[in-house]
Amino acid sequence: MPTYTEQGKAFDRDMNYIPDRITLAEGRSQDGYGGHELDVPTWPVEPGRYRLVAAKACPWANRAIIVRGLLGLDEVISLGLAGPTHDARSWTFDLDPDGVDPVLGYERLQQAYFARYPDYPRGITVPAMVDVPTKAVVTNDFPWITHDLFFEWRDHHRPDAPDLWPDAVRAEMEEVMKRVFTEVNNGVYRCGFAGSQDAYDAAYDRLWAAMDWLEERLTDQRYLMGATVTEADVRLFTTLARFDAVYHGHFKCNRNKLTEMPALWGYARDLFQTPGFGETIDFDQIKAHYYVVHEDINPTGVIPRGPDPAVWLTPHGRDRL
Repeated sequence: MPTYTEQGKAFDRDMNYIPDRITLAEGRSQDGYGGHELDVPTWPVEPGRYRLVAAKACPWANRAIIVRGLLGLDEVISLGLAGPTHDARSWTFDLDPDGVDPVLGYERLQQAYFARYPDYPRGITVPAMVDVPTKAVVTNDFPWITHDLFFEWRDHHRPDAPDLWPDAVRAEMEEVMKRVFTEVNNGVYRCGFAGSQDAYDAAYDRLWAAMDWLEERLTDQRYLMGATVTEADVRLFTTLARFDAVYHGHFKCNRNKLTEMPALWGYARDLFQTPGFGETIDFDQIKAHYYVVHEDINPTGVIPRGPDPAVWLTPHGRDRL
């Protein structure tokens, strides 16, 4: 999970990541607008060379798992999964036999970071793209990882892969994703890690203003950008999937539950029941991560048993839109 710093008593996410990109052309990005030169190190697109290290517990990593699957990159980029709980040092591969990633041979993701930066000073985050030959991290810049899976790996997409960045709505989608990130994806953390009542109240108001905006937007259209699934939906879904199980109580985002917002709840179930989405959600891992790792918020480490995940499989009726 991305690290954060505190400015005063308000939550401030640390967005400084390893900026390298994996691109089709050296030093150049294929961004859908004809491409442009990059001022960051680039690595070549090469099937079988990279391993995506993620964790089903983490919403930011969950995005990359979903996009990799939707685009059919499963045989092109391997997937390593860290367990849901970790200490201050690093995510660990405790889901694997003997607690060791079978491809990298590591017990901790930290080892991949140190293989490239022996004195890496920031948090060890997922998702991370790792170069298998050197076993060294390439990048952990999560917004660009999914962007590049779409634009840079197109030659390796499955034939019926969805157009996650449609040209016709690209400009508006960028604005929608920006608001979703700042007010919802990050907004729940701003509530959960607020260090004062004033900071919490301000974060709470911002979050619910955005949630009401989304409820209205999704009342008459099936997805955020209209009739088809886009990257914007992937980015919102991973927060909604965790909302009632974690954010409502653990992060004090408790004006109401997701299940009490008809459009958003129907939309979330619609996506959950779409191939590529629901199978990436593990509620036990999600709850274990938040309720165990965040000792400052939940010092007892007690993990709640609810809510019942079966509600995610109830009819949503969104196909009428």
